[in-house]
Amino acid sequence: MNRHTLQPLARVVARVVVVCLIGLLAMPALSVAASKSKTSKPAAAPPPPPYEFNDVHFHLTNYVQEGIDVHDFLKIMGTRVGRSALFGIPLQQQWSYRITGDNAPTYYLDSDAKLYYYSFTDAYIAMQYRSLTKSEQARFDPMITGFNPTDMYAADHIRRVLLTFPGVFSGIGEFTIHKEFVSSKIAGDVASLTDPALDRILDFAAETGMVVLIHSDIDRPFAKKGAPPVFLAQMQALFARHPKNTIIWAHTGLGRVIQPIEHHLDMLESMFNDPTYANLCVDISWDEVAKYAISSPETIQRCAEFFNKYPDRFLFGTDTVAPKDPQAYYAVYDMWKPVFDQLTKEAKDKILKGNYERIFDQGRKNVRAWEQAHAAQH
Repeated sequence: MNRHTLQPLARVVARVVVVCLIGLLAMPALSVAASKSKTSKPAAAPPPPPYEFNDVHFHLTNYVQEGIDVHDFLKIMGTRVGRSALFGIPLQQQWSYRITGDNAPTYYLDSDAKLYYYSFTDAYIAMQYRSLTKSEQARFDPMITGFNPTDMYAADHIRRVLLTFPGVFSGIGEFTIHKEFVSSKIAGDVASLTDPALDRILDFAAETGMVVLIHSDIDRPFAKKGAPPVFLAQMQALFARHPKNTIIWAHTGLGRVIQPIEHHLDMLESMFNDPTYANLCVDISWDEVAKYAISSPETIQRCAEFFNKYPDRFLFGTDTVAPKDPQAYYAVYDMWKPVFDQLTKEAKDKILKGNYERIFDQGRKNVRAWEQAHAAQH
């Protein structure tokens, strides 16, 4: 190898040595940086944009157990909704070919065929919830609904669901006792507010600290005007028998044709002022309920004044069922705007946000503690 050949090779070797030296000199700095990256806390996530409400009453599926995927519902929630209760429908509408032929019913008014209890809804809701990331899960409070409230074994079903899906559920409901056009269609026994099976359900809910969302109409459809509401005394007695429960009475006992009784707000006020019902809240979900509140300037003002007086007792919910788009979902919220516009800031914040968070934060804490204490029993 001659001198002319060695000169280029020497230059290459020199360059390699320089690069290696630079790398060696940089290693302590890189090591320090790596060490710092391991020990330093990750940057805090930016706070979420202000949301408008939490939804205490939402059905992911309908009366034939069809609906939208929870990820699609998250997109509808966007930044307008903070958190939502999450449940299906505990009843399945039977498709009887003898009655409707090829016309498959999708709602309980679409057929004279019976409804029956559908327990798989709880597993479906649990798996939908588990498909979410941890941060997404924090926005939902799943509820157990797939039990028959006439069955003394219903409480055992709720217990099994909690132990099978720990870390998922926060409460029970919406489940129904008396509901216009529905109760008479359900196969089997008719639910009753005086049934020991219902007492056993609520006793177990109190033991676990689960939130209870119950639907029971205050009266029968097309009741005689001025007559005492048929189910009010039984409802009050049920609440009185279970002072340890956190109970949300859906729709204040109203429905599609179950109109406000005479002096309806006075009836609620008497209960709110009675310490016997200190555990009672009501939700103002469903467009069929909103229509009564906004039926006139007088009802709007009366409702607003009542909400301002008792802001700790009301929770907003949509009661939408598998909404197809944002317009369908937010329609109920928009209906209430004339009332909400007349609320104080304190009342509006509590009804739309704070009461939900207070109740369900405690419910989550209670149920997780119960699950941990009973995990070995599963």
